[in-house]
This record gives sequence, structure tokens and C-alpha cells, in this order.
Amino acid sequence: MSYHASQSPVSNSNSLAVVSLVFGILAWCVLPIVGAIVAIVCGHLARGEIRRAPPDAPLEGSGMALAGLVLGYVQLVFGVLAMLLVFGLIFLGFHTGWH
Repeated sequence: MSYHASQSPVSNSNSLAVVSLVFGILAWCVLPIVGAIVAIVCGHLARGEIRRAPPDAPLEGSGMALAGLVLGYVQLVFGVLAMLLVFGLIFLGFHTGWH
């Protein structure tokens, strides 16, 4: 009897999609602004590569890229709003006599 090693199909996941998702998660944990920017840039690049992939060799990872984009954009929006709030409170605080 002969045993053949079963080969699992090789996944053609786009590496930029994985990077986008990882940095999207890191943006919420460790690297707020930098992680969000990396997630957004890599997510857009990954989705472009996935769309341009030939039909005979499709790339996977569109969902990961989209998740990285969403995490990155939401973190970036929250970061900008938080900075505006802090600067607004600082300037309004000084002008209204709050100390």
C-alpha cells in the first residue's frame, strides 16, 4: 500500500492584504497614527493588485485588505477628532479663563 502525502491547495493570498490587516489591528493597540496610515496605503495597494490579477491566477485577500482599510480609516478619523478636541479644549480653555 502506498501513502501519498496530501497536499493542501496553496493559497494565493496577497501579502499586502495581510500587512494591511495586521497594521489595522496594530493601529488600535500599539501604533495609532502610523499603523492607520500603513494599513490604508497597503489596503489600497492590495485591492488594486487583487483587481488586476489575471483570471488564471487570482489573488485572494480582498476581505483582509478591506478590513485593514476600515480599521485604518476609522482609527485615523478618531485620531484626528481626538486631536481637534484636545486643541479645541486647550485654546478654548485659555480664552475662556479655564486653567
